[in-house]
Amino acid sequence: MESFEDKLSRVLAERIEVIDYDPAWPALFDAESARLASYFPPDSIRRVEHIGSTAVPGLAAKPIVDILVGVDDFDFVVEQVAPAMEQTGYDYFFRPDFGDDGPRYPWFIGRDTSGVRVSHSHVALVDDASQWDRIGFRDYLRQHPNAARDYAALKRDLATRFPDDREAYTLAKTAFIAQAMVCARAEGLTSASTRTARPKG
Repeated sequence: MESFEDKLSRVLAERIEVIDYDPAWPALFDAESARLASYFPPDSIRRVEHIGSTAVPGLAAKPIVDILVGVDDFDFVVEQVAPAMEQTGYDYFFRPDFGDDGPRYPWFIGRDTSGVRVSHSHVALVDDASQWDRIGFRDYLRQHPNAARDYAALKRDLATRFPDDREAYTLAKTAFIAQAMVCARAEGLTSASTRTARPKG
């Protein structure tokens, strides 16, 4: 059985690639949301949203769909959902929000039939504003094409500079995201301002 350390090393070693926007990404989100729902008890998913760069039409991104899943508690996810998903090929981590500090949450890496990473599913408590503020960042980029272009240029540059260092790539985006979030909040783009979505199927 793969150790935690080996699993972590394996996923961190996967190369970073930023590509042009793919119009198939929303459909992949729908399909992966429905697949996720099959692992969760009925009505346990309170909210699901497409987040990250693949949720912004026209934005270059890593070809990995980010999904934010809202639940009332983590116990059943850790005890029931995670083992079932791991058995079918997902990588599971109970990870911190950023770095090694802060609250932890269930996080899953989904893969296609050839083993290529295609999705990240972040499971958040429905009342955790720090997680759901990601929707404000998404909507800010959707509404501000110039900011989206700047973000795409930054990501392409970082993918060239840090193709094998996911931690450095993520850290180097922090200042841009923080400033965009200041603007998003000033415009009222928060998690509460968006429509609640549920998985299909």
